[in-house]
Amino acid sequence: MADEAEKPSGEFLDQSEIDRLLAQQAQPQIHTGGVLRDKADAALKVQPYDFRNPAFLSETELRRLRLLHEDFIRYLSARLSLYLRMEFGLKMAQFTTLTYAKFTEALPNPTHLSLFKVEPLIGIGILDVNPRLALTIADRLLGGKGNSVKADRHLTEIEIALVEDVVMILLEEWCAQWKGEQELRPHLIGHENSGQFLQTAARDAVILAMTLECTFGDCTEQIQLGVPYFTIEPLVKKMQARQQRDSAVVQTAKRAEWQASYDRITVPVRAEWDAFEVTLREVTQLRVGDVIEVRPSVCAETRILMNGTPKFIGTVGLDTDRVAVQISRKLPSEEIFNAQSDGRKVS
Repeated sequence: MADEAEKPSGEFLDQSEIDRLLAQQAQPQIHTGGVLRDKADAALKVQPYDFRNPAFLSETELRRLRLLHEDFIRYLSARLSLYLRMEFGLKMAQFTTLTYAKFTEALPNPTHLSLFKVEPLIGIGILDVNPRLALTIADRLLGGKGNSVKADRHLTEIEIALVEDVVMILLEEWCAQWKGEQELRPHLIGHENSGQFLQTAARDAVILAMTLECTFGDCTEQIQLGVPYFTIEPLVKKMQARQQRDSAVVQTAKRAEWQASYDRITVPVRAEWDAFEVTLREVTQLRVGDVIEVRPSVCAETRILMNGTPKFIGTVGLDTDRVAVQISRKLPSEEIFNAQSDGRKVS
């Protein structure tokens, strides 16, 4: 007790301060960027996120890239069918993004991997061709009928050279799909038969992966294309900027220009006043020499009609020996719509 009495009074909390601290701890709080915010005041949208399978691109970006690669598949199928003189069917089986580590771990073993680079972009891409499909293609290029080769072995140097011709056709078609953004040139830089020890990118690098289901004769296998996202990122940004420019609606005012063909077109012009109203009996009683009184301001309210449509307001006056109307203002469109005419037609 003696020790407690010696402590300064500032170190103790009264009951009201304790209640306030407990109330603050009872309120749910959200941690956003180093700042604690009350849940009631935070306008946040909570969405589920799978950390084991993260999405590196938005659904809209993936959809645009998928459409681009669907065109690539159609052109590639036609070109390979002509090159091999036999139908080569292609269908997209998967199109997604994943890390480099997951991409290489999912590669079959053994397989045939072609490493390529696209100038002037950075990064190295990977093309995985199933060995059974590669051997069937090599057999066809050597004069075979295109029957599936059921052999579980690595490709020989001659077979690799034959398959690389087909790989170059695939890469050329892939680069051709980006010609609207930038001219690209593919180069083969090597080949491997296993992805276990590949180190062409960081393990956590984002890979844009596409799996193609290939049907060639009685052989149905897969081709996988993996490109680092940092390789195509400049192209994607250019594509997005171009699409935004194309979708922007630019409204330009069309200027009226005089045409020579307008010179001889005649338009009936009439001036009229809204002077007064009389009954039908008063009209029948009018005689030659009678004087009709009108307001003095009527002369300044003369309507000028072009082809029966009121267009201008003017003032009546004399110009030497002729009656003339000086235009003072143009009628707005709403006044033209509400304007009334006596209905006479001028031929």
